[in-house]
Amino acid sequence: MSKDLFSLLLSEVVLTFTSLWAVVLVKAFKHGYIRYYYTGVVIQHVYQTVMLASAITWTFNRQWAWVQSGYFTLRCLVLLMKIHSYLATNGYLQEVDERATKVEERLRELTNAVGGWDQAMSDARTRREEIDQQDTTPSETPALIKQNSAGYFGQPPAAVALRNRLQNLEVPSGVKHNLSSTSIATDSSSKPVQVSLPIAGPPSHPLVDHPDRDISALAQELSELEVELTSTQKHKTRWPANLTWANYVDYQLLPTLVYEIEYPRTDRIRPMYVLEKTVATFGTFFLLYQYTEHYIMPFIPGPGQTTGQSFVHNLLDLALPFMICYLILFYLIFECICNGFAELSRFADREFYDDWWNSTSFDQYARKWNKPVHTFLLKHVYASTLSYKAVGKASAAFLTFFLSACIHELVMAVVTKKIRPYLFVLQMSQIPLIALGRVPFIKRNKVLGNTVFWAGLMAGFPLLCVAYTAY
Repeated sequence: MSKDLFSLLLSEVVLTFTSLWAVVLVKAFKHGYIRYYYTGVVIQHVYQTVMLASAITWTFNRQWAWVQSGYFTLRCLVLLMKIHSYLATNGYLQEVDERATKVEERLRELTNAVGGWDQAMSDARTRREEIDQQDTTPSETPALIKQNSAGYFGQPPAAVALRNRLQNLEVPSGVKHNLSSTSIATDSSSKPVQVSLPIAGPPSHPLVDHPDRDISALAQELSELEVELTSTQKHKTRWPANLTWANYVDYQLLPTLVYEIEYPRTDRIRPMYVLEKTVATFGTFFLLYQYTEHYIMPFIPGPGQTTGQSFVHNLLDLALPFMICYLILFYLIFECICNGFAELSRFADREFYDDWWNSTSFDQYARKWNKPVHTFLLKHVYASTLSYKAVGKASAAFLTFFLSACIHELVMAVVTKKIRPYLFVLQMSQIPLIALGRVPFIKRNKVLGNTVFWAGLMAGFPLLCVAYTAY
């Protein structure tokens, strides 16, 4: 056991170290050696495929138990999602930066025709003064958001607004890939920490007020591009100033799968909160191990064997223990580990899950129970697929669901060391169940929907366990 643990830790260190190639690639984007579209895209996907195949091959060569194999595969998938988001976001910003450079060059060419850059700036200031003088309509300036004002779950309204913008995602025409997922949250445990609210983006270009329509339009476009390239957080970092080794290491430590130039941060680390989550992590893991050993493993049939009981009896014996283990594992990952890393990195967005237990359909459950993965799929799969004009929302949702089902089945294949599409079929069967849940009668009856959801959840885990182990 200790030998397997040492080899697992060493393998994870090597796996994490191999991800540093992403920084080298984005620095090539920065200097213009490689264009992300589409040379960088090809390099990215080839390397990620090789990385995943190597990790899976390594788990089989080491002949690890299912726990180590499952953990290492999941760790590799998390790392690949982080790398994908890091490269895709910075590759997109490379295109935006090049576009901004071309627009600025064209803007300077147009200003030469009206007396030069300084004269154009003077004309824009004069017109702005005229507009301000003509505007005699009383205006009311909205009050600033108070630092301690709260939205739902005790979060500042700015956090709620930013998160809602991502959840109600629409792909705009032109700018399709830069969809922010950052938000701000405070934790109610112990003394509340202060978080910095998002500030306004870079100011509009002064030539927006120029009387020449062409100059004004180009200045407006340049302003919009600068908004894409500049963070709205405290330091207002502009791409490519974020392309540093320290920024990448910091991103790897954050409990998020979606890369942003800058994240909202708390003002300090609370030692007692870190201690609380550390103790809870080890204690919960010990509880999970003991419960699995005593209440699940003895009732699992081996390959081609039975426990002397009927298939239905096995399901009933395992339904409650699996449900309890699922809840313990959920608490371990999202309450202990994610919050612990968030506190250590001063990451302010602590909404790692929503009230999935109140879900009335499986599509609600998919959105709520694992917010980091849902946000990644929303931005880098669903939204990216929608960027193609031939793909509609229904097709994009199906492709996202299909990819998720394939990844889940891959993990099960590594853990069980057999190819059985049970989980894939079960997950894809949720699509007609989602459609059924949108029938007006069922949609109105939330108690019925929640009951069906819990029944399916409790039956699904033991069904998969018995199917993969015995058949």
